[in-house]
Amino acid sequence: MTQELSQEVTRQPIQITASAEDYLAELLSKQAVEGMAVRVFITQPGTPYAETCLAYSRPGEEEPQDELLQLEKIKVYLEKNSLPFLEEAVVDFNPDRMGGQLTIKAPNAKMPKVSKDSPLADQINYILYSDINPGLAAHGGEIKLIEITEDKVAVLQFGGGCQGCSAVDLTLKDGVEKTLLERLPELKGIRDVTDHTVTENAYYK
Repeated sequence: MTQELSQEVTRQPIQITASAEDYLAELLSKQAVEGMAVRVFITQPGTPYAETCLAYSRPGEEEPQDELLQLEKIKVYLEKNSLPFLEEAVVDFNPDRMGGQLTIKAPNAKMPKVSKDSPLADQINYILYSDINPGLAAHGGEIKLIEITEDKVAVLQFGGGCQGCSAVDLTLKDGVEKTLLERLPELKGIRDVTDHTVTENAYYK
């Protein structure tokens, strides 16, 4: 039985240390709500703005698709859409004279591990944020994936210095589109939804 439990632990997408579990269990006990749990989710996962969040979860507040992580002292619900981004995440608690600090390290929150089996949106975001946006950042620019159409066309939005940039069509066609289509054969095309009539912050004019 012990061996089965240890194997299950190795598959957990997130590690909650013993000190963090003790701290969270103490917080939950102070809420005076029977069955109170912790819910973990990531806002704007797969983007530079991703933030890992822990929240109280009253009985019934969890989502049906949440994954339950049953620890010795607490129950933790993991949001399904956040699971790939929670890989290798660690929740820890470091006690000190002021009481201590709960820390959350999620190295894949902004940049999840992707493979050919990953959703197309995750693969596009990975290429955008690892290969394309770093080069545009020097111009204050950024490209975001807005949606993928039913016919697998990626709808992108240019922001920052790229918006209203006179070179944006060249950047899109020769750079972004070429890169994405070469690396993602299932992607059929790219469309840009940005209003390029706004030139206030454009790098090229």
